[in-house]
Amino acid sequence: MKTQKIIYWITTGILCAIMLYSATMYFINTEMIKGFFESFNYPTYIVIPLAIAKILGVITILSNKVTWLKEWAYAGFFFDVVLAFTAHMVAEDGGALFSIIAFFALIGSYTSGKKVRP
Repeated sequence: MKTQKIIYWITTGILCAIMLYSATMYFINTEMIKGFFESFNYPTYIVIPLAIAKILGVITILSNKVTWLKEWAYAGFFFDVVLAFTAHMVAEDGGALFSIIAFFALIGSYTSGKKVRP
């Protein structure tokens, strides 16, 4: 059980760090991120709401207060990571590495969290 807790907190920490880094970049370099979104053919009006959703998702996962909301946060992160990976692969910009790391951290956090945290 102790190994599962370690795996959970490491993967959750990595996932949350990547999501917070991404949200921070969305706020600090909004125009640059909007340019990336345009090149990926994504609408630019979702940049700030997506950054806010990422921050709220991190808070939800770390607080572990409402189980159904935590499930939705993991689902939202899953779709975000898959779409980010796809966009970076199509654009061939070499930015897919963070998406791959976030994907494995997401899977590790979710599966080990089921065993560690109710």
